[in-house]
Amino acid sequence: MQTLFIRGPSATVRMAVLVIASITLMTVDHRWHSLEIVRSALSSVIYPLQYSIDLPIRLFYWADEALSSQQTLLEKNREFQARHLENRVQLQKLDIIEKENDRLRKLLSAIPKTTERLLISEIINVDVDPYRQLILLNKGSSNDVHPGQPIIDALGIMGQVIHVGPLSSTAMLITDASHAIPVQVNRTGLRAIASGSGKIDQLNLRHLPQSVDIKVGDLLITSGLGGTFPPNFPVAIISKVERPAGESFALIEAKPHAQLDKSREVLLVWRNKAEQAEPVTKADDIADGQNADADSDKEQSVTKEKRSDQRRGNRE
Repeated sequence: MQTLFIRGPSATVRMAVLVIASITLMTVDHRWHSLEIVRSALSSVIYPLQYSIDLPIRLFYWADEALSSQQTLLEKNREFQARHLENRVQLQKLDIIEKENDRLRKLLSAIPKTTERLLISEIINVDVDPYRQLILLNKGSSNDVHPGQPIIDALGIMGQVIHVGPLSSTAMLITDASHAIPVQVNRTGLRAIASGSGKIDQLNLRHLPQSVDIKVGDLLITSGLGGTFPPNFPVAIISKVERPAGESFALIEAKPHAQLDKSREVLLVWRNKAEQAEPVTKADDIADGQNADADSDKEQSVTKEKRSDQRRGNRE
């Protein structure tokens, strides 16, 4: 009769056999590395299983890293954009300050020594009327500005003040159709009147004969006549000279030397005031004549005494 279950070695014997086999394999592998091929083959077989088991964990860490990296990059990008915008604003301010300093240096270096007092003013408004060339300045009567006062920029004459308020003033540019300025040609000394044409880049010289000695490129400067504008300031450059046949006068145009449509700062000019001589009356003339006669009589008496003294010395 066969038994239902076959009895084998006990668990203790099997464990002892496995322990001995394990120690033997470890010793052989450590000494001679004979199980390297077996290990490689087993690792190749087991790798897909290991990868499949580790794949969910890898996906979790990859997603976390990807999302956190994107958020970090977005925050850094926003920060860099804000810094870039701030830097651009600072650079613009520095550029504006640098250009303003250059304009002020040009203004100060362009002033002749004939002026007594100068004041820098800023243009705060421009008249939009195409037939009027007017600007508004931020200086007024509180700064001793007066009507008729000339204004200039770094390149030459711009115009004159026509209305003065307590804190601001209105100036008319030399190109205004109702403005005229006495000038002279720097090359020949010819005197003329430069009238505004209503255009920001054109002056007209009228009533000059066709035989006048003037040519394109001549510099027009202030003559100082009229007492409004100081002399020897640049006004314009001759840009066109035509002598139409049958006409009595030449057609002459000039381009303003100042930057009428670009300047932001202008200089208000106070002219040197000449000392006024005291008026001389007829009574003063008579008194001066009497004093002169008395002085001449004294001089004649002194010369006579000197001559008598010389004669006495000669006789002795």
